[in-house]
Amino acid sequence: MSGESAFIDLLRAMATDPAARGLQDDAAVLDVGDAKLVLTSDTLVEGVHFLAHDPADSIGWKLAAVNLSDLAAKGAKPRACLMNYALSGDSDWDAAFLSGLQAALERFGMPLIGGDTVAMPGGAPRSFTLTAIGVATTQYVPSRAGAKAGDVLYVTGPVGDSGAGLSLLQSGKDEPAALVEAYRRPQPRVSEGHALAPHVTAMMDVSDGLLIDADRIAKASGLCVTIDHIPLSDAFISLRGREARLDAATSGDDYELLFAAPEGASLPVPAIPVGRLSSGEGLRLLLDGQPVPLPSRMGYQHHR
Repeated sequence: MSGESAFIDLLRAMATDPAARGLQDDAAVLDVGDAKLVLTSDTLVEGVHFLAHDPADSIGWKLAAVNLSDLAAKGAKPRACLMNYALSGDSDWDAAFLSGLQAALERFGMPLIGGDTVAMPGGAPRSFTLTAIGVATTQYVPSRAGAKAGDVLYVTGPVGDSGAGLSLLQSGKDEPAALVEAYRRPQPRVSEGHALAPHVTAMMDVSDGLLIDADRIAKASGLCVTIDHIPLSDAFISLRGREARLDAATSGDDYELLFAAPEGASLPVPAIPVGRLSSGEGLRLLLDGQPVPLPSRMGYQHHR
């Protein structure tokens, strides 16, 4: 068990309010009168979630995008956000960060309404936290749980582009630009989440990797999942080839929506079938129709 998983297990003893959903979901869902508020919070840390030389505006965009992706997984409409900001000591860098943040907030209609600023010790890594608040658009707010045996598992787009973009930058390259852009400026699937919410049995975003996140849906739903297709973009195939499918399925930071729906369901948005839920437990992987061993690393997890 990772350090992150063990710590979350301790937190579950505290987070007993029904809004917490047992800390097994992308966001909390809080009933307030007739409304259901959807709340989520994400932190970006230099050297963990972004590179020190990444453009400041792209980091601001990404901070908003990863939170908006969690709202999208609940089919929620963005309403507002709060930000905790560690001042960098470089006013031009801070201004560029805010320009990227503002672009994302305006693009998806999520105004900033407050937060906190702090000064960090010299040499400390940059760190930023954003808390997003949304309003559910359906009475049933999708969770990771709820999938049924026989459901098909879908993803709203290819996986692996962000991880490939990060690898390029780490090796001193910046082409293909589409892969670098996927890493630096992910596009949260907010409109797709709105459209899908009434049709899915379970839904989350792919933040840590297709395999590990598919396994999370299966575990939360008490089922087994078989992944039989790993969708790749043309840019990824041109750079890495189809042989790198497992890297694509475990690299994370894709922020596509991963969801279960009954076989034959009429879906309101384009989506790619990647597997199926069945009775039992665990994760099975088929490539070219043949079972293959699971990789030792299923996706991204925090370790300390």
